[in-house]
Amino acid sequence: MNIVIIDYGAGNIQSIQFALERLGFNGILSSDWNEIQKADKVIFPGVGEASSAMKKLKERGLDILIPTLKQPVLGICLGMQLLCKSTEEGNTKGLGIFEVDIIKFSNKVKVPQMGWNTIYNLKSTLFQDIKENKFMYLVHSFYVPLNENTIATTNYEKEYSTALHQDNFFGVQFHPEKSGKFGEQVLMNFLNL
Repeated sequence: MNIVIIDYGAGNIQSIQFALERLGFNGILSSDWNEIQKADKVIFPGVGEASSAMKKLKERGLDILIPTLKQPVLGICLGMQLLCKSTEEGNTKGLGIFEVDIIKFSNKVKVPQMGWNTIYNLKSTLFQDIKENKFMYLVHSFYVPLNENTIATTNYEKEYSTALHQDNFFGVQFHPEKSGKFGEQVLMNFLNL
């Protein structure tokens, strides 16, 4: 299977590569249009601040390419958020795959949310063989409100989307590559789509 991890200088790409290797797969790091288009599966990671990550995507023309992809695409953390319409972080316009705007957690809770939290209301083959209320590892200050594309929920201050699905695009707010066996199961389920 040809798996490409989009390399645009704003991702936790090594840990995703290692997680894939543990599952018996090889992920290629690339920002090359041709390689990405030919991939069977595309992983779109992201760590850091939204506006600078979006700038890096635009420098490589990936903001134009990603929305045209037809194979399964998995956005992780900031990668998922950049698939949305916009984010309050740096007042950034996203790729618009998911028609939802991302909001900052209020100052009533510790920000970023960092550590383990449960996921529930699981509604996709992405969560096959994963029971409700399993713990996943999260690090984020901004959240995706519940919407018609929500396929998993987490509660921190309020309920929010911890996973999204629209057509061939999937997104997870948590880091599957850092979430132990259940995170690896999410990656395996994605690869099996």
